[in-house]
Amino acid sequence: MTPYGLLLQQVRDLDRYTSDEEAERVLHAVLAVLGGQLGGEERCDLAAVLPERARGVFASQIPLPQPVAAPAFVEAVARALNTTLTGARWDTSSVLAALADLAGGRLTDSLLAGQPRGYALPFGRADLTTAA
Repeated sequence: MTPYGLLLQQVRDLDRYTSDEEAERVLHAVLAVLGGQLGGEERCDLAAVLPERARGVFASQIPLPQPVAAPAFVEAVARALNTTLTGARWDTSSVLAALADLAGGRLTDSLLAGQPRGYALPFGRADLTTAA
């Protein structure tokens, strides 16, 4: 199986999508929103580990000047997929957890460090930051 096929299969398994087409639609929507979210070194590092087809979707987006909060990220995914916020949370978590697995611990830590609080759980990590 190709690297893209493996990523797609992982996304499909994490959320139990019924078809590759459905998993691919979700993968592309989350990658597009994430492409608008990440900038700088982390963007380049993630692009380097993505399979070519996924990299194209991710890299085609222009990053925002500042990252948006996790709820706004999920809202953007919901709009892109024309789904509920609950569905978009599941979709987002499935893709981001698969990307965290692909990227490895060090890159995932770096990605999370550059994001507002609230992104750890969708990436499959515990959010251990205490509230002020």
